[in-house]
Amino acid sequence: MPCIFIENGKGVGLDPNDPLYVSYKHNFPGEPTGKDNPELLRMHPSVGHDGAIVNGVPRIGFQKGGKAAQWKDEDMAELFLEKAKGFVIENKDKPFFLYYGLHQPHVPRVPNQKFAGKSGMGPREDVILEADWCVTEFLKELDKQGLAENTLVIFTSDNGPVLDDGYQDQAVEMVGNHKMAGPLRGGKTSLYDGGTSIPFMLRWPAMVKPGVSDALVCQMDLLASLAALTGQTYSDKTDSQNTLPVFLGKSNQGRRELVIEGYFNYAFHQGDWVMIPPYPNYYGDQEEADFSRLGNCYQLYNVKEDIGQQHNLAEKEPKRLRQMMITFEKLKRETGKITDY
Repeated sequence: MPCIFIENGKGVGLDPNDPLYVSYKHNFPGEPTGKDNPELLRMHPSVGHDGAIVNGVPRIGFQKGGKAAQWKDEDMAELFLEKAKGFVIENKDKPFFLYYGLHQPHVPRVPNQKFAGKSGMGPREDVILEADWCVTEFLKELDKQGLAENTLVIFTSDNGPVLDDGYQDQAVEMVGNHKMAGPLRGGKTSLYDGGTSIPFMLRWPAMVKPGVSDALVCQMDLLASLAALTGQTYSDKTDSQNTLPVFLGKSNQGRRELVIEGYFNYAFHQGDWVMIPPYPNYYGDQEEADFSRLGNCYQLYNVKEDIGQQHNLAEKEPKRLRQMMITFEKLKRETGKITDY
């Protein structure tokens, strides 16, 4: 909530005679919800997501009014794409920065009719096709405007993949033999690499040659790296590191170490090693059942030799484990941003 578009601080299409009210605590009297009125739904919740109903989809939170402004999920992709393309056209003759946030394949996964049923693997895979199409169409616009060669494009995400993320869209049942995180273990909310590793692709034809790097970097490093690229300054009270040479394919020396986060819990990545502290009260979903069984002990993995994190080396590598524990605790004290586990 609210399930309307906000542009320049104002609700798009709001009728002054039908004001919008939002609550995350209590429903408004007489308003249907996904929990109480399943007969009104075209998509049913699995966990949570059972509040106000907008466009036949139950949401997080409660909403009343603003009927004329309510969005239609299946139209979002093309709307956002056209907005992004329009911004590029408007600013093509000067330097610009554009953050283009794709809403697919995030839930609720409601594909446009162009893509509904096209994957043969349900709505989750349909909206992945839709996201691919959006990216392709946007890159085509850069080509059309003569901007592709000297425009830096970064494609990335916020966390590892997930199948069941709040709605009954048959993602688990229809995934087949496909592994959502490839060879990596875990997914969204997990402290394994399947949860903390994310897609990160960079394209700048004039400066970057195509290739693959296994250097350790983080999205936080974009601040320092792009500041160095553009000659800008910023507060030094950040965790960002300048890894611009890695982004430009001129070096494989990324970060030496990185604190990683799962579902409000933390682990430590140092070189080829990942240390996961014990979290006895960790409540993982079914995808994280394996992690839950290891929640009372330290875990240590060499992800270069064991990319799937199947072999816990904590007992075989006590010196390395202790050194990583000490460094991890030191970082916690220095930043003051990580609570005790």
